[in-house]
Amino acid sequence: MTIEKLNEAGLTSACAAELQNKYGKNELTPMKKESFIRKALRIICEPMFLLLIVAAIIYFILGEPRDGAIMLVFVIGMISIDAIQEWKTDKTLNALKNLSSPNVTVIRDGKEKNIAAYDLVPGDIMIIFEGVKIPADGTVIKCNDLCVDESCLTGESEAVWKLEYSEEKKEGKFPRRDYCYAGTLVTQGTGYIKVEKTGALTEYGKIGRDIANAPKEKTPLQRQIAFLVKTCAFISVILLCLVGVFTYLNLTGLSIRERIVESVLSGITLAMAMIPEEFPVILTVFLSMGAWRLAKKNSLVRKLPSVETLGAVSVLCVDKTGTITVNRMTVQEVWSKNGDENGLITVMGKGCETNAYDPMEKAMLSYCETNGILEKDLFKGKLIHEYPFTNELKMMGHVWQEDSEILIAAKGSPEQILKICNLTCEEKKECEDKVKELSSNGLRVIAIACEHLHDEEKVPEKITDCSLTLLGIVGLADPPRENIQSDIAICNKAGIRVVMITGDNGDTAVSVAKKIGIKHCDSIITGEMLDNMTDDELREKVKKISVFSRVVPQHKMRIVKALKDNGEIVAMTGDGVNDAPALKYADIGIAMGKRGSEVSREAADLILLDDNFTTVVETVKDGRRIYDNIRKAVGYVFSIHVPIALASLSAPLLGIASPALFLLPLHVVLLELIIDPTCSIILERQPAESDVMERKPRNPKEKILNSRLFIKSILQGLCIFAASFITYYKVLGNNAPNAPLARAMGLTVIIISNVLLVLVNSSECDFVFRSVIRLAKDKLMWCVGIGTILGLAVILYSPAASVLKLEAPSAVQLFICVGVSAVSVLWYEAVKLVKRILKRKQRSAHEK
Repeated sequence: MTIEKLNEAGLTSACAAELQNKYGKNELTPMKKESFIRKALRIICEPMFLLLIVAAIIYFILGEPRDGAIMLVFVIGMISIDAIQEWKTDKTLNALKNLSSPNVTVIRDGKEKNIAAYDLVPGDIMIIFEGVKIPADGTVIKCNDLCVDESCLTGESEAVWKLEYSEEKKEGKFPRRDYCYAGTLVTQGTGYIKVEKTGALTEYGKIGRDIANAPKEKTPLQRQIAFLVKTCAFISVILLCLVGVFTYLNLTGLSIRERIVESVLSGITLAMAMIPEEFPVILTVFLSMGAWRLAKKNSLVRKLPSVETLGAVSVLCVDKTGTITVNRMTVQEVWSKNGDENGLITVMGKGCETNAYDPMEKAMLSYCETNGILEKDLFKGKLIHEYPFTNELKMMGHVWQEDSEILIAAKGSPEQILKICNLTCEEKKECEDKVKELSSNGLRVIAIACEHLHDEEKVPEKITDCSLTLLGIVGLADPPRENIQSDIAICNKAGIRVVMITGDNGDTAVSVAKKIGIKHCDSIITGEMLDNMTDDELREKVKKISVFSRVVPQHKMRIVKALKDNGEIVAMTGDGVNDAPALKYADIGIAMGKRGSEVSREAADLILLDDNFTTVVETVKDGRRIYDNIRKAVGYVFSIHVPIALASLSAPLLGIASPALFLLPLHVVLLELIIDPTCSIILERQPAESDVMERKPRNPKEKILNSRLFIKSILQGLCIFAASFITYYKVLGNNAPNAPLARAMGLTVIIISNVLLVLVNSSECDFVFRSVIRLAKDKLMWCVGIGTILGLAVILYSPAASVLKLEAPSAVQLFICVGVSAVSVLWYEAVKLVKRILKRKQRSAHEK
């Protein structure tokens, strides 16, 4: 099929650009860009910013325009930080979307080009083939055995054979056989389609717009974060009212107006301290940046929530060929039944496709050439009939005619080929023994057979009606990938069970599984056994068996379902058209980027750009790292908000009036400006823990803020609060003029404790000095750390101090603050030491 035969050069690039301006992108619903003003307004409407604006207004009412102006400057600063974070996140997500969007081959400027499917325009000529999900409606102008599954539009399960368009036989009724529709799936053959409708104008667009606009359900993690924010907001409202009442009752020496203003200001300060508005930012930034880092490691995330699930994966279902092995086959053993090895090799070659793309057929043709049998000699006859390979038959054949001689060249799995060969019991036994011998050495075994005819009319319609003569057996080697043994060992150590699913012979599968270290590989389940099992029986079997052989794609769905029914979190790899349902049903569907079909890639959550098992393991490891970092960030936010909230609560309860309060609203905002970048920059970039792949997979039902993390965060927060508030209270004494110095020292303790808290909590097992060494390699982390210290110096030792109602502490007082901060945070290092000793004892006891 050539361009010349079509008499079409396709559109020019310039014409395509004009048409795209006219018709728009090939999308069901065009992506709407949110303007900066709308984004800023949306951010301002968040509770935290509304409280800040109210606080600024109160300062203006009190006759302190400078403080009100400072508050508004801080509001602008925080909005800018949030807007920049959103912009970076959107940019990352759009880049990921562009990377994962489906492509299509078109003819433009007289050449075949690969373009993004959303760039298709009416008039384009697109080339479709098996495994492609058709991206637009169009007329079939050329096709070869083109069969399309249109069940998503028509509900009919039977695929439709397509015809070339002609004016004489033009069809008008939907669905037309000379027309292809967006959203349908090519199951066989190839075709050239002239695009007529794109986007919402397609038949699929008419019914798919509502689906595209359907609201997306929140993930479990999003629901947990939303619940935490609502809970904190509810508590803050209650405390706001209580603090307001207590402040009003305590300040008896002031006028009613002053008491009301002071009460509202105290309540707002506490509410600002209580609302952890960083939580939603943590989730969005950490997941999107995590997905971007995965893309750099050849693992493309198509669905962002899947990053959450990666850390909980307990079973990895993988194909043998191409994932565990290198998918570069060589013919290693040839056994000829009658001693005519040359004849066997010739029939083997004739049984291959003339334009071979399958690695096995390429290896066979290469072996033919090595033995002096060239392709031009193999395929010089006329190919008069083909028996296509199917997953059910597991064999195929070609019927060649040379002069008056007709040859049926067949190859396939020995189990199937032997059924249609004329063999005595002894011959069959000899052949089966040879198959077992080669399979036990890890070779893929293929039987070669033929039949000679003299009359074309006697060629059987189906391969199963043939009466073949067995020529022999071929053993092909497909070596395991270089690092596969160490990768499997890592999985075993991490509590992740690897399950091998293959279409190969059972003995071959077991041999490879033993070589690479897969557990529970002494027994296997074959496709035939699967067909005879009930779902209950399969659920029991999959608990102990990790090798499945002679499996067809339809079986994969049952295997995944059985594992999920047993409570496992299943990740599954796949590349074929028929793998799509199982990929979609798995908790994490992983498609092959190099050899996978378009449909499998669309159904998957992740796409492996290098088809490598090592990348799967690294992706799971990174998934655990991302979840760990989200948890660390949530714990950190809770810890650092405890001293801010209690400091805002304690002073009013003790009857301390506004001028001498520990934290004023502008100090809370100042601390929030420090917390935001700490969360979104430092904690997001934390490398994986040293033991991240030595733990069992986490329970997917476990809460992000579990009781253990909650208690740890509260204790750390209480220690920082005690250190900062006692420092403030001791310096303040009963002398209100000391308030600026007391406030400065208390604030310094919180800021330095914040830096130390990040270092301590950056690892649950490594000591703080290791964290410092690790962070020293990251320039951005240095910038944040140095920026925090310089910021502290500016607010203490510059004119900004008086604006912020602070007084610069002396060198001795500053060292006291550093010492108090260190004691309030570094006590947790002793906890790590105890945990390490206990873990070592447990490991020793386990080894004994």
